[in-house]
Amino acid sequence: MGRKRPWREQELEARAAAEAAAEAEPIGLDDAIEGDGDEPAPDATDGPFEAACDVGADAAGHRLDRFLAAAVAGQTRTRLKALVVEGRVTVDGLPVRDPGAKLKAGARVVVQVPGAMPPEPQGETIPLAIIHEDKDVVVIDKPAGLVVHPSAGHATGTLVNALIAHCGESLSGIGGVRRPGIVHRLDKDTTGLLVVAKNDAAHASLSEQFQAHGADGRLTRAYLAVVWGVPERPLGTVDAALSRSDANRTKIAVVRDGSGRRAVTHWRVLETFAGADGKPVAALLRLELETGRTHQIRVHMAHIGHPLLGDPIYGKGFLTRASRLSAGAAEVLAALGRQALHATELGFEHPRTGRPMVFESPAPDDLARLLNALRATPQPPKGPRRPKRS
Repeated sequence: MGRKRPWREQELEARAAAEAAAEAEPIGLDDAIEGDGDEPAPDATDGPFEAACDVGADAAGHRLDRFLAAAVAGQTRTRLKALVVEGRVTVDGLPVRDPGAKLKAGARVVVQVPGAMPPEPQGETIPLAIIHEDKDVVVIDKPAGLVVHPSAGHATGTLVNALIAHCGESLSGIGGVRRPGIVHRLDKDTTGLLVVAKNDAAHASLSEQFQAHGADGRLTRAYLAVVWGVPERPLGTVDAALSRSDANRTKIAVVRDGSGRRAVTHWRVLETFAGADGKPVAALLRLELETGRTHQIRVHMAHIGHPLLGDPIYGKGFLTRASRLSAGAAEVLAALGRQALHATELGFEHPRTGRPMVFESPAPDDLARLLNALRATPQPPKGPRRPKRS
């Protein structure tokens, strides 16, 4: 086994590599755990300015974002789509937030283009649940609703903004810029553990561990998920490649091997739940990832017929299952308002000391309420008792 290089040597080498790549990767994002997608940040613009366009007969029926891309010079379709979502576009004086809205001939479209965004995210005071922090890393227990990094439609109010404000001078930066190094993500509405690097050397080490996906034993990740139905076996593995859906580019889909990225999810049943009729209706699973693709758990579970409770994208076909729950459980599920998924365990090798670190997070309050409601579902009566013979 080779000598472990001094930390300062690693840091200088990592900083040089990061500076060379800074232009190509401004957020320091590697492909890893459940993600919000690959939407780029809005393009910088010279502004602010207003553009007004009339819809001609030849553009009738066109999507709003496509029309704007052709009508407004100097703006990408991605940028214009983000402005629509932000409410900066009106059609005949009324705000329209759907980029796919179809236009009518003669309609007047007005877009407000704001000035250029600052080149780096700004710090914002946002409460954080810090599980661990030292000079190299910070481990967060992310709540539901918090986006990890700025992107189109989420320029502020993200975990990155919060960490810039929280870490202050202790954030030596990535690529010479004082910002946190994001090495993996969780979906906006997925809760749980997430580690962030505070300097170049830590970022390089953690990135390497996540890219290995635990194959070398340094990285461990486990999730809790409540799924519809009960798998026939107590444990199993889903090995199915994933890629962007051809039918809907905002969704991920299982594809044939060779046409997508390898994705492997191991699952184990921890607990099963009965519905109001006493028949199995849902299960609590522990899932471990061998890879970390966007929406991996959600897509894989739906693929085997057990989508997550509350999943608005991959569980739509199971919405009627809620009628099988007890009234109390159905009410709690409706209040959950998100997919029932939580990153419960995260382990990695500390980038400076090499010491294994493992963190655990119990189910958050909203998910715990759902589990308790499912456990408390009363069993239906077994039928009227037969009178005793005299």
